[in-house]
Amino acid sequence: MYKKVSADMNFVEREKEIENFWRENDIFGKSIRLRQGSPTYMFYDGPPTANGKPHIGHVLTRVIKDMIPRYRTMKGYQVPRKAGWDTHGLPVELEVEKLLDLDGKEQIEEYGLDPFISKCKESVWKYKGMWEEFSDAVGFWADMEDPYVTYDDNFIESEWWALKQIWDKKLLYKGFKIVPYCPRCGTPLSSHEVAQGYKAVKERSAVARFKVVGEDSYFLAWTTTPWTLPSNVALCVNPEETYCKVKAADGYTYYMAEQLLDTVLGGLAEEGSAYEVLETYKGTDLEGREYEPLFDCAVEICEKQHKKAYYIVCDTYVTMTDGTGIVHIAPAFGEDDAQVGRRYDLPFVQLVDGKGEMAEETAYAGVFVKDADPLILKDLDAKGLLFSAPKFEHDYPFCWRCDTPLIYYARESWFIRMTEVKADLIRNNNTINWIPESIGKGRFGDWLENIQDWGISRNRYWGTPLNVWECECGHLESVGSRAELAEKSGDPEAARVELHRPYIDEVTIPCPKCGKRMHRVPEVIDCWFDSGAMPFAQHHYPFENKELFEAQFPAQFISEAVDQTRGWFYSLLAESTLLFNRAPYENVIVLGLVQDENGQKMSKSKGNAVDPMEALGRFGADAIRWYFYVNSAPWLPNRFHDKVVTEGQRKFMGTLWNTYAFFVLYANIDQFDASQYKLEYDKLSVMDKWLLSRLHSTVKEVDDNLENYRIPETAKALQQFVEDMSNWYVRRCRDRFWAKGMEQDKINAYMTLYTALVTISKAAAPMIPFMTESIYQNLVCGLETDAPESIHLCDFPAVVPEWIDADLEQKMKELLDIVVLGRACRNTANIKNRQPVAKLYVRTDRTLSEFYQKIMEDELNVKEVIFTDDVREFTSYRFKPQLRTLGRRFGSRINALKEVLAGLPGNETMDTLNEKGEITVCLEGVDEVLTKEDLLVESAQMEGFVSETDHGITVVLDTKLTKELIEEGFVREIISKIQTMRKENDFEVMDHIRLYQDANQKIHDIIMRNAEQIKSEVLADRIFLGEMRGHTATWNINGESVMFGVTKVSI
Repeated sequence: MYKKVSADMNFVEREKEIENFWRENDIFGKSIRLRQGSPTYMFYDGPPTANGKPHIGHVLTRVIKDMIPRYRTMKGYQVPRKAGWDTHGLPVELEVEKLLDLDGKEQIEEYGLDPFISKCKESVWKYKGMWEEFSDAVGFWADMEDPYVTYDDNFIESEWWALKQIWDKKLLYKGFKIVPYCPRCGTPLSSHEVAQGYKAVKERSAVARFKVVGEDSYFLAWTTTPWTLPSNVALCVNPEETYCKVKAADGYTYYMAEQLLDTVLGGLAEEGSAYEVLETYKGTDLEGREYEPLFDCAVEICEKQHKKAYYIVCDTYVTMTDGTGIVHIAPAFGEDDAQVGRRYDLPFVQLVDGKGEMAEETAYAGVFVKDADPLILKDLDAKGLLFSAPKFEHDYPFCWRCDTPLIYYARESWFIRMTEVKADLIRNNNTINWIPESIGKGRFGDWLENIQDWGISRNRYWGTPLNVWECECGHLESVGSRAELAEKSGDPEAARVELHRPYIDEVTIPCPKCGKRMHRVPEVIDCWFDSGAMPFAQHHYPFENKELFEAQFPAQFISEAVDQTRGWFYSLLAESTLLFNRAPYENVIVLGLVQDENGQKMSKSKGNAVDPMEALGRFGADAIRWYFYVNSAPWLPNRFHDKVVTEGQRKFMGTLWNTYAFFVLYANIDQFDASQYKLEYDKLSVMDKWLLSRLHSTVKEVDDNLENYRIPETAKALQQFVEDMSNWYVRRCRDRFWAKGMEQDKINAYMTLYTALVTISKAAAPMIPFMTESIYQNLVCGLETDAPESIHLCDFPAVVPEWIDADLEQKMKELLDIVVLGRACRNTANIKNRQPVAKLYVRTDRTLSEFYQKIMEDELNVKEVIFTDDVREFTSYRFKPQLRTLGRRFGSRINALKEVLAGLPGNETMDTLNEKGEITVCLEGVDEVLTKEDLLVESAQMEGFVSETDHGITVVLDTKLTKELIEEGFVREIISKIQTMRKENDFEVMDHIRLYQDANQKIHDIIMRNAEQIKSEVLADRIFLGEMRGHTATWNINGESVMFGVTKVSI
């Protein structure tokens, strides 16, 4: 028969058993092979970095990425799930630098590239075992035996093919551009990398005095980066704005924007005017006016370039929102500055080196730029050239890898011309089903509208080498494969060289223009290009597996956290558009970040980070999976803490498990083997048909929700069904399971519950794979030898439309609504559930049949349920003025109005209000018309009755208790207390007992009058009054203190 089921809620050990079962029987592999030849549903797994530990956010991404493929597999698709590892990039280099006690590029090169690259290869697998253990524990199924690895030569060769395609389309170019640059890492960052590292910082800006040539006056110019002032070559005004020459209260004469005079100069005078306007100009009037440089260090550089500097230029990018309306121009440190510099042919001055340190020509040589700010401000102040240094707070980009402040810096870099394919990017993005749409069409779509060229190169070591060879004569060539490299180099061995630095750097190519040797450019590429290449590079496309790639491209589904919007989501779309001009994925679920219970970002430094393995070890995977599914929409932040996980576990998993345990307990008592019976629908009771209708309605709803990626809706539908099955069907049908023998009605109850448990387990299997496997193994595999060996090898449940009875479900819902209102009435009247009451009156749109009325009577412990069209004799209404609408109208008369309304006949007034939408009252001799919006309406209860109204239903409970009703309440309490003692003493369900009661005379008399009923319900063979034995307990029953004793009858 069925294995005995423990009722404890510790699922962790059970999950380990299931995990071992899956591994030993290769259930994941079988689930793939089972669907061989079926339509493909393709899922791409974004590669994690194996040299970083998994965190709690990875549980969220793993459980979403696991659940959808499980569902699609059960729907008959073959769902390949190839795991991958992101192995290149700065995180690896930084880890190795730390390991080898190196600091920066110079020390790496002194150490040697060959051993450094070897250490990088070792480092990337540091936490591989931890990731695999984590994935197994969370129930994440993916092919980790044959993963794609981004440092593999085949993967890199596919990237070379892609870059050659981009090169041939003239979209890969070398440019001198202002790029976001990390001085610590010595490499530029792409725009989507920059987007990941902004922080709010407070810094000092500078408003500097630039002396006008030939005048005792100054241009007041503002900058947020004082460290760029030594590289200043011009000042810029807006040609369309008005500027003023003013005599200021501090004694200086200034030029600045008219709109900002009060903002900048207003504080100079405590009394009187802070300035006097001498002259006004258009911005264009100032163009060409010269000024004296703040620092001498750039003068000689400008002279050597034979270019004019230190004069006013014009551009509309200058705004009037802050500053002085005049900005300083340093073309080496800002894109706007660079564009102005190109238009006016300004000198190029870059007095900062690649380490982010001030150059030797300055007085601050070797000082990091951010540290130079206060020194520069101090020197300007000493020269009388600093007007002010106001503090300001703004979002500033930091390196997302090493947390160093970025600088905008002119460098030679390699770029992919994404601006050329902007229209294609937008069109392809519009074909993707973004969940939520607001990110795809909003945040991501807006970003595409303002797309910048992709800075693809990195001046580093551990990465995919950029496949461009350069000759000193200027000729450039891109190589698209190892075979092409061997052919062009004339060396067959070149086809076998590892595609990493320094090995690939040794391969040279004869220049077809001048005959000299061409060398590979030193850059490697952005590791985001690696991740974006995974759809084709994992198959070594186009060199092999062409048909396989075409069958698996594009993906039907991907999912990652919202921080990948400008990361992996973009790199996939960018490369797919460049190479195939189509979207690489059809559906994407964007996931929110995981926060602590106070909504704070988790971090080790804050001490609020959650170790995912520790959490999985405490709660089990299913509980955490369920929390992430049911808690909120996936794209919203999740506040993760113990309480919410255990609450979800209790409400859904605990209820499902207890229902399953109930079935197994009684099926084993009755030796009921479900495989030996058939569910005969025509013989079923109304309750059975209702449960099956709810079951198939739920399966239909779950199927539709998962088909459309509605995850919380799926979880809530499952949870509601399990609640209905346990707390309504099982509770209403307990007597059927307890009945003696094996009559048809009992068989029907067993088969209905069995069918519901197995079917809902299959429907829930993608979400809680461990528990559902446990249930399936016991209920199905234990007795059916020809059943699939795992629930995850089963098809998703098919809906039986003819078993869905919407009218039956609606009637049962109305019944439940009435029961809920009836219980609320009991609570209001403070009458215990075990205390019978005489009558319940119900007013609703339709009268339910006697079948439903009997259920109501039983559920609410009432003797009679009466449906009526009028409950006026039990309830009335009270009216008060709605101050929001009447307060101003009546003013001081409002209290008089309250008294008039309080005296109105309730039901008659309500009838008038419902019929006409208004009532007329006489206030101080004047008729006043009041509408529904003017009144607060409260239901008033007649003495001896309590009423509740909701969903268009009104119920009225008769709360008057007779002596007979009170005694019946005592009997029910006595039975309940004895049943509790049976349970506390671990008596089996069918154990018979002897019952003992102490000397309480009132309880003694009640037991004597109701002995047969009590004996029958608690399985007591005899009742001994006035003596005590066995297990004892003292109880307070409706104010009466009584002691009971119970002993088990030996057979």
